[in-house]
Amino acid sequence: MSGLKVLSVASEIFPLVKTGGLADVAGALPGALVREDVDMRTLVPAYPAVKQKLGDAETVHEYADLFGAPARVIAGRTGELDIFALEAPHLFDRPGNPYLGPDGTDWPDNARRFAALARVGADIGLGELEAFRPHVVHAHDWQAGLVPAYLRYSGRPAPGSLITIHNLAFQGHFPASIFWELGLPDAAFTVDGVEYYGGVGYLKAGLALADVITTVSPTYAREIQTREFGMGLDGLLRTRAAAVYGILNGIDEAVWNPSTDPALEQTYNPLRIDMRGRNKAALQKRLGLALSVDRPLFAVVSRLSGQKGLDQLLHALPRIVDRGGQLALLGSGERWLESGFADAAASRPGSVSCVFGYDEKLAHLFQSGADFILLPSRFEPCGLTELYALRYGATPIVSRVGGLNDTVIDSNEAALAAGVATGVQFAPPSVEALSDAIDRAFSLHHDPAAMRRLRLNGMRADVSWRGPAKRYAELFRAIARTAA
Repeated sequence: MSGLKVLSVASEIFPLVKTGGLADVAGALPGALVREDVDMRTLVPAYPAVKQKLGDAETVHEYADLFGAPARVIAGRTGELDIFALEAPHLFDRPGNPYLGPDGTDWPDNARRFAALARVGADIGLGELEAFRPHVVHAHDWQAGLVPAYLRYSGRPAPGSLITIHNLAFQGHFPASIFWELGLPDAAFTVDGVEYYGGVGYLKAGLALADVITTVSPTYAREIQTREFGMGLDGLLRTRAAAVYGILNGIDEAVWNPSTDPALEQTYNPLRIDMRGRNKAALQKRLGLALSVDRPLFAVVSRLSGQKGLDQLLHALPRIVDRGGQLALLGSGERWLESGFADAAASRPGSVSCVFGYDEKLAHLFQSGADFILLPSRFEPCGLTELYALRYGATPIVSRVGGLNDTVIDSNEAALAAGVATGVQFAPPSVEALSDAIDRAFSLHHDPAAMRRLRLNGMRADVSWRGPAKRYAELFRAIARTAA
């Protein structure tokens, strides 16, 4: 099937709005699918930042009442992205984080906000926009999880649907009272529909009702079908195992390109990798770390949470500093972790520095200046940070879970001898195993030839969207043929 049309429904998309990797994937996949003859357009909420960046946009559909007030769908283009934005001021005209209020907790009406997004995504899928009738609707995470439900229970001929799990830990589970506001038939409130432990499960609904389920790495696709990693949904996923696929994420190689990146102090490529050191010096200076070529610089660019294993890093931190290393951290999250790292920085000036929050340009400098990027996650669906690290020649140190297992080749003796290693893996996710991995990193850093080979291997690894886009296109075509 040529000229396939796909509607992507996502709660965030780079460069319009971003809180994490979902936005990067939603922003990069449409462009990667062009070479596969797939026309993907994306529906996102019209947050203030989205409306500002879309500029003049055309109204393509209106709602007299969408969860309590009028709304409309506007269409525009930014860069290479074709965007439909749901302009519903009563739901989305709020500055800051898309999901959290000023007090740092979820907006109390998130159930309505993202039900509205899913409802509109399904309406477009069902042909409400004459100019764009998709063959497949691609829903991302719990925020779009009701799309397959609205399609399934519409009573109308519907396109096929695919849902991608970016992180199973976030499920969108709400009280049963919300069901009566969703506009779904009573028959939908069953264990085979949207009901989940007596309430409404947005992600669960998508997993039960979508034609195909994907997640963002082969290892994570297997892990989530186990009790350890399944977050209560492993039974459902096992019953749907034939429809579950693991497809690794890629990265946008135009945005993440050390040879052209304007955020860097010094651009470089594999043939000029020695120039990379200027970025290390720039990062040390920017963060108030002692200027040193010889001290290995470990870095974290992450949401600060238990999932990411950063409590384990706090315990292992003295190992880095006592051996002469430095730690730079960029991120925000759980307050107790922020406090722990702030205390570490205050007590070890010149050796530990933290920037709490997120700065996209600074993240690029971190990747270009660090010797090692630390990802000690307890579970990790895919991870994009280690892909950026490989691209930029920063050696990733990762726990052997999820996509980290699939993207980093451990520098064990055999891999080093074969010249294929790209990083350091450790297991299980524990303070002891992480500490051993840090020791291995110091040993590698003391061997300049081995360190150079690791960096070059990483920079030459294929972390693009070419392969993943081809697999998505194959799935979209199979779904469209079945739905036709």
